[in-house]
Formats: sequence, structure tokens, C-alpha cells
Amino acid sequence: MQYDAVLVISFGGPEGMDDVMPFLQNVLRGKNVPEKRMKEVAHHYELFGGVSPINGQNRRLISALKEELRTHDINLPVYWGNRNWHPLLADTLRKMKEAGVKRAIAFVTSAYGSYSGCRQYLEDIERAQADVGEGAPQIDKLRLFYNHPKFIEANADHLTESLRRLPEARRQAVHVIFTAHSIPTSMAESCDYEAQLLETARLVARAAGVSDWNLAFQSRSGPPTQPWLEPDIQDHLREAAHRKVKDVIVLPIGFVSDHMEIIYDLDTEAASAAGKAGLNFDRAATAGTHPAFVSMIRELIQERLENAHDRSCQGERGPAPDFCQPNCCPRPLRPQTTTSTTSA
Repeated sequence: MQYDAVLVISFGGPEGMDDVMPFLQNVLRGKNVPEKRMKEVAHHYELFGGVSPINGQNRRLISALKEELRTHDINLPVYWGNRNWHPLLADTLRKMKEAGVKRAIAFVTSAYGSYSGCRQYLEDIERAQADVGEGAPQIDKLRLFYNHPKFIEANADHLTESLRRLPEARRQAVHVIFTAHSIPTSMAESCDYEAQLLETARLVARAAGVSDWNLAFQSRSGPPTQPWLEPDIQDHLREAAHRKVKDVIVLPIGFVSDHMEIIYDLDTEAASAAGKAGLNFDRAATAGTHPAFVSMIRELIQERLENAHDRSCQGERGPAPDFCQPNCCPRPLRPQTTTSTTSA
């Protein structure tokens, strides 16, 4: 199949206080979220000058990817479009159309399958194409990469870095908590999100030589009556302290870059909860621009360009399909009320 561009698609995030409320309005459009709750979420951004790290990290990732593609003689321009903040996906597709792009490979900064992490991005693409109208480029999303060896390598390296920050005598007793954004159980029941996360956690723990680990969830929202995936990270930290654990390392494998759910929900709230529980807390880095992660993106692009039959993966689940089935990761049947700013 012939392609003439690469498109990186992400969630987007504000880059100043004037951006915060318009950004949140984009995220929460169509959801029944009280203004009071929106202002509470906005306060998290205020603590950091209204800046989410995600756009800056995406710029660095795209710069590294461009160099990786050049090094391997893949001569495709790289574009960038977001779901909720500038550069918005529809604006990027207009630029691509003006540049004569007909068909592009899309790398979405979400490793796992769920409605919000996969299917909704496909809907975003369709909506942006409709906004652009006739001549909008065809966009083909790359496969999920939660069990790609180089995604595992990047996370395992960062976990190892955190382990090395501990005195050697304490490393064997450390408890590692892998985290991901919680989702409503009604959404989880219609996709493989939790099973994929567990696969990644097992593979990363094995690669880093860790035996005491668990998967916990963070950043849940919505009414208390609505069930979401558990255990919550703060509850799990308290349980670890009850087990007389002294050191914990938190690795957010559900995310590929830093954003508000990392720097506030983990580095601020979870770190505070750990301190109150008497735990030594360390947060391992996300995949970010780790060379293995950048190389993985290039390999996924090459797979599609060459229509390769071999698909790199680890674990028992096998590689995700190149193209999603029409019924995969469906929109939850139950209306969702959420103040999540996932990946922002």
C-alpha cells in the first residue's frame, strides 16, 4: 500500500492559563459535568501555570521520530494533530490536503484497546475528514503496541533506572505498582484493556527482574455510584503500607508521555498519599522519547509500508491486527459522566 505521510495523533493539552477552560470544554463537550467540577479540574492545571507537559513531549517525540525515519531512509513528512487542543486534527488534515497528501499512516499515542484509547480516535479521524470535506486524506491507524518488544524495553529500562536509585540492599523488597487510567467497568467489559495492561505489566516486570508487583488504576472520575476499574492507586498504596512495604516504585505503563494525570495524580496526589502512609515513593518515567520507543514507531511504520507478515510482539496474546474490526472497543452503552483529561 502506498503512503505519502505519517500523522501523529494525540490527546492535546493546554499550554497556558488562557487555554485551560477552552481545553476542558473541548474534552467535556456533550458530557453532563457541572461547572464547579470543571473548575476543580482547572485548578490542577493552575498549579503548573496552566501547562500540560504533553504537547512539549509530543514535539520532542516527533523531532526524534523524524530523525529516526531519516536515518532509515523513510522519506515521509510527519504531521501532528490532537483530539482536544491545538494543533487540532481537522486543521492538520487541511494542511495535509493542501500539501497534496492522499494517504497517511497514523500513529496514535495510546498503546491499548478501549473506546477512549482506540475507537474514539478512529471517530476523531472520521469527524476531521468530514470537516475537511472532499479531498481529505485517507488515514490508516497503526496497530496497538502494548506488547511490542521495544515498548516493553523502554518501560523496563525506566523501571531499572528507578530500581538503581534505591540502595542495593532494599531492591529485592521493593513493590512495583504499574498504573493506568481507570475506565468504567461498562467500557472495560467490551474490550481487552485490562488484559492488555496485565500483559504489559508482566512483560516489563520480567524484563526488569521484579517479582513483587501489581496493577492499579488512577484518575477515575464520574459519580461514586458508577463502578470503575480498581484498585485505585491511593488505596493500593495504603494497602502496601499495611503489608509493611517500605519502598514503592510507580510506573504508569498506561501512558506513553507525561501529562496532568502524571504530574498531578501521581507526582502530587499519590506521592503525598505514600508519604502519609510512611512509604518511600519513586515514580518511573514514561516511554517518552526513549530510543527503543522511537525505534518501535519506525518499525510499525515499516511494517505497514512493506506489508510485512511478521509482527513483533511478546507474551501470549500475539500481535494486534493491523486494522480494527468494525465492532471493536464499542462506545459504552451506559452514558458516561466524566471529568477525565486522559493523556493531557
